[in-house]
Order: sequence, then C-alpha cells, then structure tokens
Amino acid sequence: MERPQKMPKVAKVKNKAPAEVQITAEQLLREAKERDLEILPPPPKQKISDPAELADYQQRKRKVFEDNLRKNRMVVSHWIKYAQWEESQKEIQRARSIWERALDNDHRNITIWLKYAEMEMKNKQVNHARNLWDRAVTIMPRVNQFWYKYTYMEEMLDNVAGARQVFERWMEWQPEEQAWQTYVNFELRYKEIDRAREIYERFVYVHPDVKNWIKFARFEESHGFIHGARRVFERAVEFFGDEYIDERLFIAFARFEEGQKEHDRARVIYKYALDHLSKDRTQELYKAYTIHEKKYGDREGIEDVIVSKRKFQYEQEVAINPQNYDAWFDYLRLIEGEGDVDLIRETYERAISNVPPANEKNYWRRYIYLWINYALYEELEAEDLERTRQIYKTCLELIPHKKFTFSKIWLMYAQFEIRCKELQKARKTLGMAIGMCPRDKLFRGYIELEIQLREFDRCRLLYEKFLEFGPENCVTWMKFAELENLLGDTDRARAIFELAVQQPRLDMPELLWKAYIDFEVSQGEAQLARQLYERLLERTHHVKVWMSYAKFELTQYDADLADEDPEINIKLSRRVYERANDTLRTAGDKESRVLLLEAWRDFERESGDNHAFKKVMEKMPRRVKKRQKIVSEHGVEEGWEEVFDYIFPEDEMARPNLKLLAAAKMWKKQKESVNTESDENDVSKSMDAEK
Repeated sequence: MERPQKMPKVAKVKNKAPAEVQITAEQLLREAKERDLEILPPPPKQKISDPAELADYQQRKRKVFEDNLRKNRMVVSHWIKYAQWEESQKEIQRARSIWERALDNDHRNITIWLKYAEMEMKNKQVNHARNLWDRAVTIMPRVNQFWYKYTYMEEMLDNVAGARQVFERWMEWQPEEQAWQTYVNFELRYKEIDRAREIYERFVYVHPDVKNWIKFARFEESHGFIHGARRVFERAVEFFGDEYIDERLFIAFARFEEGQKEHDRARVIYKYALDHLSKDRTQELYKAYTIHEKKYGDREGIEDVIVSKRKFQYEQEVAINPQNYDAWFDYLRLIEGEGDVDLIRETYERAISNVPPANEKNYWRRYIYLWINYALYEELEAEDLERTRQIYKTCLELIPHKKFTFSKIWLMYAQFEIRCKELQKARKTLGMAIGMCPRDKLFRGYIELEIQLREFDRCRLLYEKFLEFGPENCVTWMKFAELENLLGDTDRARAIFELAVQQPRLDMPELLWKAYIDFEVSQGEAQLARQLYERLLERTHHVKVWMSYAKFELTQYDADLADEDPEINIKLSRRVYERANDTLRTAGDKESRVLLLEAWRDFERESGDNHAFKKVMEKMPRRVKKRQKIVSEHGVEEGWEEVFDYIFPEDEMARPNLKLLAAAKMWKKQKESVNTESDENDVSKSMDAEK
C-alpha cells in the first residue's frame, strides 16, 4: 500500500516587518526601460540590386496589402497605405486603381477623396484632379472642404474664370456664411468690386442676419461708397422691420454716421431705435447713445439720454415687481419732470392698477400715496377739478373700510371740496367717514374744520359723538373742556372735566387730572384745586402727585392766610411732604420715597429753615449693596445677582422692637418645651410606683 504523499512544510516568515527600502511598480518599470529589456532590434536593411529582386519584393508587398484588404475591407488605412506605397513605387496607374477600388468600397469617405485628389495634384495630373473634384462635389455637395480645395486649385492654376465658375456652382447650394465670405475675398483679390457687391446682395438674403448686413455696409464704406453704405443700412432697417430688428444694427448705423461727422443723423437714429425697440432690447443702445451725447451733445441732449436710461431702468424694476411702489414713485417723479400730461396720466393709471395682494394695512401704506400724488397732480398741475374729485371717489371706493381705512384720504378729499367752495359736500364726506369707519384722526380733523369755520355748535355735537366713540380718550376730554373754556363757558368746562375723571377707564388719567387742576388754578380756584389733589390722592399715591401737590401749596398765594402767617405756604408744603413720607413708608416703596426725600431736602434748603433741613437729612437713607437669588419663571434658581437697596434711619429705629418681640417668642417656645418634658418625667415616675 502506497503511503500518502506529505505536503511540504511552508517556511514561516519570522520577520514580518516591512523592508527599509520599498520597491514600487513605477521603479520596476523604470529599471526595465533603462535596461532596454523590451526593445527589439531593428530589422536589417534590404538592398535591391536588380529588377528581378525588385519585382519579387513588390510582389511580396502587394500580397501582404491584398491579404490585409481581404481580411477587412472596411479599414480605410489599409487602402491609403496600399495606394501611397504604389505611388512611392512610381506606379501611378496602380495607385489610381487602388484609389478607385477604395471609392467603390466606401464612396462617402471624405479622407479617401482628399488623399486621392492630393496624389493627382502632387503628380501634376491636373485634368485627373479636376475630374476627381467634380465627382466629389457632385456626390457630396455639402462637404465644404471639397469646394475649398477645388477653388484653391483652380486659383493656383490661374484659372480665375474656372474658379469663379466653381464658386457659382457652390453658391447654388446656399452654403454657410464663411463660404460666401471666401467668394467675396476671392473677387476682392482681383479687384472685382462690382462682382463682390453682387455676391453680398445675394448673401444678405440667403443669410438674413444683422451681422451680415453690417458686413455689407462696412464693405461699401471701406471702398469709399458712403451713400451705398447708408443705403445698405436703410435697406436693412426696412428689411427687418420693427419685429425682428436688432439694436446692433442701429448702433452700427449710428457709429457709421458718427464717423462721417453726421452727428444729427446719428442722434435721430438713436432716438428712432429707442422709440421702436422694446425696453428689454436696448441696454447696449442706451450705453452707446450716452457715450455719443457725452462726446458730441449739449447739456440738454445729455440730460435726455440720462432720463431715457433711467426710464428704462424703472420700467425694468416695475416689470419685475409691479408692487414695488418706491420704484413707481421715482418713475412718476421723473415723468412729471417732462411735463407730458397724457404720459403722466397713463403712468399714474398703470401704477394705481397694481393693488396690494392682501387686505392688510401695512401693504397699503405706500400704495395709497400713489392716489394722493395723482390727485394732487390733477388739482395743482393739470387743474382738472372734476378729474381730481373722481380720483378721490375711486380711491375711497377701493379701500376696504370694514377692515381698515386711511383718515388722510377722507380729510384731503374734504379739504379739496372746501377749496372748491363745496362746504356741504365736504361735511357730507366727513360725516360718511365717521359713520363708516370712525377714527380719532377723522374726528379731530372734522372738529378743526368746524372751528376754523366758527361753527361751535357743530363742534360740540362732534365732541359728543367723539366721546361716545372713545370715552377713554383723555385728550378728547381735555380738548372739549379747552374749547368750552375758550368760549367763556367755565361751568360747562368744569362739568366736562368732572365727567372725564369719573370715567371707569382712561388711557392717560394723569394728564387729565393735571389739566383739570391747571384749569382750576387758572380760574383762581385754589380751594377747588386743593380738593382735586385730595381726590387724586385717594386714587393713587404716586410720588409725582405728592411732589406736584407740595409745589402747588408752595406757589399758591392766599392774601387772607398770608396776612395771618407769612410762612403759611411753606408750612402747608412741608405738611404735604410729611404726609407723603408717612404714606410711602407705609406702602414700602423705597425708590419713590428716595425721590420724595430728595425733593423735600431741596425744598428745605431753599426755604432756609436749618432745623427742618436737619430733620430731613436725618431721614435720608443709606445706599447699600446686597446679593439676592435669581429665580427663573419655572422656579429654578439660576444664581445670584447684586442689587442696591436703601436703608432708612426710621426703619432702623423700629427694628430693635422687632428683635425684642422675636426674642420674647423664642423664650416662650423654649419654656413650653421645658414644661412638656417635666410633665412626661412625672408621668413615668408615677407609673413605676404603681407597678
């Protein structure tokens, strides 16, 4: 039995660390290149010494070429190499035969035709080459390379007529623009200007592009035919019309006229272009016009260009965003400067047609000024009163008064009717405004109008309506009372103030009370003013009220009391300060108390009473710095902060009594705990004795 063959043991690599010097694939390839390992030695040179050997060599080569063609007839390089080899052997007939076989195999191959014709021309076989080019352009007339080579060959042979005939055949196929330009250049080389012009005439209709018309005009200009160039530009403008015209044509036309020193013609061309082209197609035109006017125009011309350019910019802005009312304002201001009434009205109508998308007042604030400016223009500049009235009415009908309104429009309309001496229409308008959408500004404007007309009974009625609409408005109450006071009806004014202070809700009660007190003081009713202060202090203990009361007592002069005691005002004022200090101390408002004491201190310093001044100084607090916890809204402690506090001497004097009271409570608590422990001990002893 044969033993199983054992597998050889694989030697273990003891050191698996990378070698110090690493060899890369690039290094291996470079070393192979340096050693020339893959370069084969060149074949030995073969010298042919007799015709038999040459024939044998040619037979072997032809066999190789024919074998390659049999293997793959579609490889063009095989045919080209075969034909070129035969050409190198001076076998032109054989080479021509091979080229013909190649064309039979693939007659659409451009390379074969080019190489074939090149061989014929190289060997000065002109008729063969001409015949070959004819065949090529007949089979593939859209291959421009054949035509270029064909015309070049005829021109090199000085066959100008033949070259022209080839060009004409080519142009019948309406080739690309470069072919026409080549034909023109050909004629220009032989100074055939009229023929070149005829070619351009056909060219601009076959390829009706602006740049081709410009080339035609520049051709005429370069050869001194100025009128011809101008006529070409004019024909181009007529040919394209307003729909397909391009700004490049006008710019070239204007620069041509500028070059001929015809600046007025150039200016007319620019203006014609700006009038007939759409605004989005005239950017470069504006730039060229501006440069022209800066060079050759006067001040007015330059300003016209700048205005036109700005118009174009504004038109673009409002086209992109019709609700860009700032752009409309600038545009309208520019249009109004020109003074064209119809254009201004048309622009205003375009502007006001862009109603804000939402019925929210913020969107309407800028828009409404378009209507205002429109109405003011019609009234002041155009002086068309009926159109102005219609603008105001249309604007008021457009505004959604149930959601919001603009008091300014109502008031301006009413003032316009008054200027037109239509008082009843103005009153009717304001009455309708108050009925539809009552606003404070409307009431005030209506009342001011009636005051100017001295219709005070109407003013009273309007104030009553105003107060029914907004009874919490303190300014209205004050203005109403002021009106009655001006009319000399003091009792009505006082009654109005009384009604006002009795209102349950007021927006600025401090102003109302101050106005009421000032009214009584102006009437010389000091006692009534004092009563008002007392009534006000029943409602609020604000420090400014106390300070105002003290100043009132100090400045108020009573002849009877002054005779009895010359310092009665100082005493009354000091009494107010004392009452205020006691009240604020009870309320615990330290900041207000500090303000009061400072005012009291200044008062005593001015009065000159040193004893009273010392008493006030003893009441002045000390300012100390304290730390307190910062607690968030959720009750979480977030740290500490430093605050300033005031310690008043009067509060410190009362503090020992508080400490004594706290000590007494502590002693009582300790005593109760001691009595409880003694009672428990007695009970436990009695229980032990019973056991």
